[in-house]
Amino acid sequence: MLKGKTALVTGSTSGIGLGIALTLARQGVNIVLNGFGDAEGPKAEVAALGVKVGYHGADMSKAGEIEAMMAYIEAEFGGCDILVNNAGIQHVAAVEEFPVERWDAIIAINLTSAFHTTRLALPGMKARGWGRIINVASTHGLVASAQKSAYVAAKHGIVGFTKSVALETATTGVTVNAICPGWVLTPLVQKQVDARAGADGISIDEAKKRLLAEKQPSLQFTTPEELGELAVFMCSDAAANVRGQAWAMDGGWTAQ
Repeated sequence: MLKGKTALVTGSTSGIGLGIALTLARQGVNIVLNGFGDAEGPKAEVAALGVKVGYHGADMSKAGEIEAMMAYIEAEFGGCDILVNNAGIQHVAAVEEFPVERWDAIIAINLTSAFHTTRLALPGMKARGWGRIINVASTHGLVASAQKSAYVAAKHGIVGFTKSVALETATTGVTVNAICPGWVLTPLVQKQVDARAGADGISIDEAKKRLLAEKQPSLQFTTPEELGELAVFMCSDAAANVRGQAWAMDGGWTAQ
C-alpha cells in the first residue's frame, strides 16, 4: 500500500530516525534523509532496499533551510506523503545552570522544526487526499525527569502540537500522531550511558542496567526497528482513524 510514497525523516542519519527510514523503505517508500555527519553510509543502506533515496542537510534550527528542504522534496520527489519529525538534541543541567543558547537550540530543533515541516507539507497532503505526520516525541512528552527542562518542555510541546494539528485535519485523509519512546540505545543515549559509567566507575553494561532499572520496567531498550514498525502501522489503512494519539513504546515506563 505504501509503495511509491515519499517520506521525509528528519534527523535520520543515525539512531531512531535511520531505523524508521529503513523500515519504511522495506515497505517500498522512497526516503529523504536529513541530518548531520556522514550521509553516504545511510543513503547506501536505504538505496540497497530498492527505493529512491535523497538527502538534504537542512539545519533544523533554521526556517529558511527547512523551506529549502521541502522545496527540494517537491522538485525531486513530487511532494512529501509521510513526514516523520524526529530531529532532536539533548542537554542535561539544572534549570538555573542551563545555558540559554542550549535552551534555544533544543526548542528550535525538537519543537519548532516540526511546525515548519508540517506547515509546508500539509497543503500537498491535503491536495492529494492522503498523508501521515508522525512526530517522534518521548516518554518525556508525557512525564518529566529532573535536569531535562528544555527537552521535557519541547517534547510536551510536540504532543500538544500533534493533538492540535490532528483536530485541524480530522475530516481529511491526513492523520497526525506522536510516538513516545522510552529508552532507546541511540548515540544520544549512549553518551548518557558512557557518562554514568565514568562518573560511577562502573562498566558500560552495568551503567545500561542501572539506567533502565530507574525508569523502564521491562529492563529492555526499545529498538529503532520496533519504532519503525509502529510508524508503518500508523501509515497503514488500519490506522486511518488513529488521530492525535501519543503512543508510548516505553517498556512500561509511563504505566507506573
